[in-house]
Amino acid sequence: MKLLFAGLVGAALIVPLIMVYWLVSDRQHQARVAQASITEGWAGPQTVSGPLLVVPYTVTREVTEQVDGKTVKRTTTSRQNLYISPSEQDLDTTINPEVRSRGIIHQSVVYDAAITGSARFAMPADLDRLGVESDQLLLDEALLQFPISDPSGLQTAANLSVGGNALDLRPGLGNQQSGSGVHTFYDWADGEEFTLDFAYSLRGSREFSMVPRGEETNFAVNSSWPHPSFTGVLPSDTDKEIGPDGFKAKWSISNLALGQSLVSTSAPANPAVVIDEYDNRYAEISPNEHMSGASIATIRLMEPVDLYKRVERALKYGFLFIGFTFLAFLMFDIVAGARVASAEYLLTGAGLILFFVMLLAFAEMIGFAFAYIVSSGAIIGLLSAYSAAVLGSWKRARVIGALLIGLYTVLYVLLNLEAWSLVIGSLMLFVALAGVMYATRAIEWSKVSIRETDEGEAAA
Repeated sequence: MKLLFAGLVGAALIVPLIMVYWLVSDRQHQARVAQASITEGWAGPQTVSGPLLVVPYTVTREVTEQVDGKTVKRTTTSRQNLYISPSEQDLDTTINPEVRSRGIIHQSVVYDAAITGSARFAMPADLDRLGVESDQLLLDEALLQFPISDPSGLQTAANLSVGGNALDLRPGLGNQQSGSGVHTFYDWADGEEFTLDFAYSLRGSREFSMVPRGEETNFAVNSSWPHPSFTGVLPSDTDKEIGPDGFKAKWSISNLALGQSLVSTSAPANPAVVIDEYDNRYAEISPNEHMSGASIATIRLMEPVDLYKRVERALKYGFLFIGFTFLAFLMFDIVAGARVASAEYLLTGAGLILFFVMLLAFAEMIGFAFAYIVSSGAIIGLLSAYSAAVLGSWKRARVIGALLIGLYTVLYVLLNLEAWSLVIGSLMLFVALAGVMYATRAIEWSKVSIRETDEGEAAA
């Protein structure tokens, strides 16, 4: 009967646990909204692509149609675009981060990225493979595109030149092409190989990505930010240095590895700005194009700890805490003869759940590690003192206190060793079950049930 009551109280405590889980989600949503407001007017996460040479060309077709019952042939001329990637490009980026705050809780990382580089272009030797002849090309109407996911972060100090001759940037990608970025016109009447030199500054927030484009892309980045995270195309360990003073990384990417052609008659995938449910702007490749996130080199300027995820993970072990503590009370009740009422189980469970609320509240103020120490210390002291009254002995209360210290210590280890969490959790359950079996090995459960019934009748 006691086991049933303890189980029912534990099941009832699932409701407040779920409510705390909703509280964490709500605070996380508020944090995202606050971060979006911090970066508002600056720029969102930036994704840049190497320059692309766009050459218009004419296509002449013979069309057959019916006019007044007669078959008539006529010739039509249309314009299409040839997209040429650089045979080689080098990009060198310096990211200067800054942490901005809203109030005393919410923070976000913004940055200024200084980008310099060069790109070498040459006339493709296999135009005939695409059904394009050199005399169809309108070389004097060529333009150079710079796809950028959020051009609002582009600063005025931008320099482009070919052979020392400066070029002027214009908004959009030109040629009525959809997508975000900038472009410049270039008269390529001679059709000779040329090198484009460029330098510009770009504001952004939280992350910076680069879409490799060309036969060979060499991408180098350095920053004073000490906590980067790399996704997509990853730099090798030998080309990556991370320390307390910042990081450096290099990529060398071939179009053979990416499966991209250097010349195409269709527009390649370009980064686009998308607004999610939290009004956060982020870079995304156009869904109609064939390019995955794995083809993009991304650097995330992450905070060392996402406290909401850690509190959320800790909550998943909440019922385990309640179960172990109730189990200890139950053993004292059955084995040692202490009397623990259902209300005392309920109040103890409420204290265990209060730990997660305190952890969330203090973590937003002083960080996760210190919040964990403060919250766990307060709950351990509270429940140990309460256990002394419930169990009628400070000696028994010290056992409860030691159990809670062990549980909170193991939980902190689990939160820091995510890969081992399942192994450690299963071992904890095994040890708990073995301990219960050992402590109750001499108990005849049927007699315990009969004795409880007799005591109830005598009291009546």
